Amino acid sequence: MTKQSPQVGLAQLSLVGTAPPQLVRIAAEAGFDFIGARVRPVTKTERVYDLQPGSAMLAETLVAVKDTGVGIKDIEFLLLDGSDQRTAWREMMQAGEALGASSLTVAASLTDEDRLAEILGLMASDGAEHGIVPTLEVISYQAVNSLPQAAELARISGCRLVADTLHLSRVGTTDAQLREHAALIPMLQLCDGPAQAPVDREGLVHESRAERGVPGDGEFRLAEMVAALPEGMALSVEAPSDATLARIGEQAWANKLKAGADSVISEANALRAASRLEQTT
Repeated sequence: MTKQSPQVGLAQLSLVGTAPPQLVRIAAEAGFDFIGARVRPVTKTERVYDLQPGSAMLAETLVAVKDTGVGIKDIEFLLLDGSDQRTAWREMMQAGEALGASSLTVAASLTDEDRLAEILGLMASDGAEHGIVPTLEVISYQAVNSLPQAAELARISGCRLVADTLHLSRVGTTDAQLREHAALIPMLQLCDGPAQAPVDREGLVHESRAERGVPGDGEFRLAEMVAALPEGMALSVEAPSDATLARIGEQAWANKLKAGADSVISEANALRAASRLEQTT
């Protein structure tokens, strides 16, 4: 049986202060296959990257893509709160199409699931015009905070899911749930951390945005989660660490993240091989 090697990407949040053209080149140097691009800031303190059609940064980013062969698979990020955000997501989709991306990551603070499914359905319809699929992320401290809940919304609306090993770990996602909903998941985001979760929402938010660990260096069951999903599924390392980045710099951090991801992939492949052997004996 031929082993399928996954594409491995570098998520923008890992180097959130690095503009996409530079992120592409850093990712290439570290050996990544693609990046995710932040076309809309999440917080008021983040840098704004203008990647709309016609912008200078878009042109610079596309030059970097052509020079390195590192593509752009996903764009982010929109928190669906129930307000009229259609103009915002349509602009994001235009940027995503220009970048060659195929998905737009969203999460939800909206607790009305019927309304949320309606919004996601409209996003899926709009995205079809741009080759962009909305992907709903399970986030431990937001309204959609379990994989089964997100999967039900995806099936109703036509969107897909982003699975993030931090949030999956924090909400107690099982390998069986990953296998059950694998067809809805085009990409798994990797990071690591301690088994013990922060004690409050503030701690969860800080961990998520500013202090995650290199894949394989913590206590998450990363290899098991990767092995529970189809071989060859795209993986993206989303592991911001303000403290480590300040100490060692962008390129060294990207290099460490790629080495960690490779180690997890090797471990997951060993688990798959052991499972296949078990099934044949």
